Amino acid sequence: MKSIPISIGVDVGTSSLKALAVAPDGTVVASASVEYNFDSPQAGWAQTDPEIWWRATCEVLGRLTAHTLVRDKSIQALGLAGQMHGLVLVDAENQPVRPALMWNDQRTAPQCARAEREITADQVWKWTGNRLLPGTTAPKWLWLKEHEPESIRRTRRIMLPKDYIRLRLTGTSHTDVADASGTLFFDCQHRRWSREMCDALSIDSSLLPEVFESSVASAKVHAAGAAATGLPEGTPIVAGAGDQAAQAVGTGIVREGQVACTVGTSGVIFAATNHWRPTPGGVLHSFCHAIPDRWHLMGVTLSAGGSLRWWRDVMCADLVATATARGIDPYELMLDEAQTAPAGCEGVVFLPYLSGERAPHADPHARGAFLGMSNPTTRAHLTRAVIEGVTCSLREVLAVVRRSGVQTERIRLSGGGARSSFWRQMMTDAFGVQTATVDQLDGAAYGAALLAGVGSGIWPDVDAATAHIVEANHASVGAGAAVFQLVARRYAAGYSALAPWFESGAG
Repeated sequence: MKSIPISIGVDVGTSSLKALAVAPDGTVVASASVEYNFDSPQAGWAQTDPEIWWRATCEVLGRLTAHTLVRDKSIQALGLAGQMHGLVLVDAENQPVRPALMWNDQRTAPQCARAEREITADQVWKWTGNRLLPGTTAPKWLWLKEHEPESIRRTRRIMLPKDYIRLRLTGTSHTDVADASGTLFFDCQHRRWSREMCDALSIDSSLLPEVFESSVASAKVHAAGAAATGLPEGTPIVAGAGDQAAQAVGTGIVREGQVACTVGTSGVIFAATNHWRPTPGGVLHSFCHAIPDRWHLMGVTLSAGGSLRWWRDVMCADLVATATARGIDPYELMLDEAQTAPAGCEGVVFLPYLSGERAPHADPHARGAFLGMSNPTTRAHLTRAVIEGVTCSLREVLAVVRRSGVQTERIRLSGGGARSSFWRQMMTDAFGVQTATVDQLDGAAYGAALLAGVGSGIWPDVDAATAHIVEANHASVGAGAAVFQLVARRYAAGYSALAPWFESGAG
C-alpha cells in the first residue's frame, strides 16, 4: 500500500518548541512539544543558549518521528518557523559564540537612538521600510560590537533562532524573506539584504545567511541531523518563516484585507497586504509575507501571554498544583477564577510591560504595573486585570493598524488566548468587530508544515495549502464593549501618567 505523504512543521518559540505532522487534507497527524525558559540577567534583558533549542528539537522530532501515526508515513519535507529578531552568533566550528539575544531583549535602546541620529531614522525607513527598534536584530549587533568585541571577532556567521536549527540539521546557513525582514538589515520592498544598511552599520554582509522565499526547499537533512532527530537523511528543509508570517499562513491570513490577532508569549495584530506599503515613520512593522509578492503590516505587544505566564509562576502555585493533580491546564483554573471578578476589576488596571513595549509605544523603559488596588482587591481581580491589560494593549495596536487604512470587518484569533471563550469574548468586545478562530490555534508550526508541503509539491501554492482552513467559534460584539471603553481609558491614562517615571529610570 502506498504510504501517505506528510509534511512536518517545527516552531522554535520563546518558551516552547512545537512540531506537527500534517497530511495532504490538512489534518494534523501527530504533534509534540517541550517547554523551556529563557534567561534575564538584568531587567529588560532576554537571552537563551541556542543549544537549548537544539536539544528541544531533537527531543520533539524524536517523539514525533517515533509516533505510530508518523512512522509508516512518507515525510516529504520539513518547514521551520521561529521567534523573530533574535541574534545567534556561531564560530568557525559552527558552535554558538554566546547566548542568543532574543526578540524581547531591550538592552539596545542607546544603540538604536545613536544609529537613528547618525544614519537618521528617515534613511533607515527608506532602506528598510521600518524603524530601528531595540527588539530587532541590527541594534543587537551594535551592542555586541560595543560591549563584547571578542564575541564579534569570533563570529563567522550570524543567524536567526530557527536558522540555527537548520544549521544543525543540514550544515547550511539559510534564512527566508519573512524572518530576514525583522533583522533591519533587509530591504523588504525588494526582498534582499540591504547593502546600504549593512554598510551604515559596518557589518560584513558575508556573515549573513543566504535568503530564499519561504516555501523553497533550500537544504536537506544530513547524516548527523538524521541521527539526532529520527528524520530520514535527505529530507528537504524549506526556508520557512518567522513565527508571525508562519502563524498567518497557518490561520489562513494570506490575502489583502485579512487580519489576525495572536496571543502567544507576545501579542500580535497582523494584516496581510498584496502591495508594499510601509507606514510613515515605521509605526508598524512592514515585512515580507511568507508568500512571494505579498507583504504584511504588524504591531506587537511584547508580553501578552507572557504576562499571564509570569502571573501563573509567581502567584498561582496553588492553582498549578490543583491543575496538575486533576490533569488539566492551570490556565483553565486561572481564567475560571478571573471570571468571578467583575468587568473592569473595580478599577484595578494592569500594564503588561514586563519586557518594555514595542507597539504602539516604542518604549524599552516601560515596566509592568498594577494600578488602582484597594482593600477589597482579590487575586481574581488581579488575574482578570492581567487579561484586560493585555487586551487593552492589543486594542491600541489594532487602532494603529486601522489608522494605516486597513479595514477590519472580522478578525481571526489564534494562540493560547484564543482557547478561552471568556478571553475571546473580551477581545471581541474590545476590538468592536466579530471574531472567529480556526481549527489550528498553534498556527506557526502548522504554517511551517504547510510551507513544507508547498515546497515538496503536496500543494501547488500557499493559497491552495490554506484553502481547507475554516472558521469556527464566531463571536459578536456584546454588552462588555461599553465597559471596555472605560477600561481602555483607564489603561491609556495609566501609561501616560507613568511614562515619565519609566523614562527617569525609576521603573
